[in-house]
Amino acid sequence: MHPFRKAAEAHDMAAMEALLADDVVFTSPVVFKPYTGKPITMAILRGVLRVFEDLRYVREISDPDGRDHAFVFRTTVGGREVHGCDFVHVREDGLIDELTVMVRPLSGANALAEAMGAQFERIEREALGG
Repeated sequence: MHPFRKAAEAHDMAAMEALLADDVVFTSPVVFKPYTGKPITMAILRGVLRVFEDLRYVREISDPDGRDHAFVFRTTVGGREVHGCDFVHVREDGLIDELTVMVRPLSGANALAEAMGAQFERIEREALGG
C-alpha cells in the first residue's frame, strides 16, 4: 500500500504533509485553476477529510517505476455517493509533486463543490497559518 493512501485512510495529516513537496500542485475536480504549494494543498486535504463521510479506497494502480499512482475511492458527501480517483506523481526524491482528483457522478461532484465551498474561508485561513 502506498504511504499516501495509508495516510489518507488513517486521516494522518502529519504523514500526508511529510509526503508532499513544497511546490506540490493540487488540481481540484471542481475548480479550473490548480493550487500550488504545500500550505494550500494541506488545507484543502484537511477540508476534504472533513466533508468526506466515509472515505474508502477500493483500488490502487501504479506504474512499473513507482512514480505514478491512481487511488480509486468511494465516499459520501452530503448524502451523495461519490466515486473518484486521486492521481499522484512522485518525483525522484520520493515527494509528491502533483495531486489531481477526479470525481463522478455529477451529483456527487456538485455535492463536493458545495461542501468544499462552505469550507473555503477556513481553508484559506489554514493555508495562511491561521
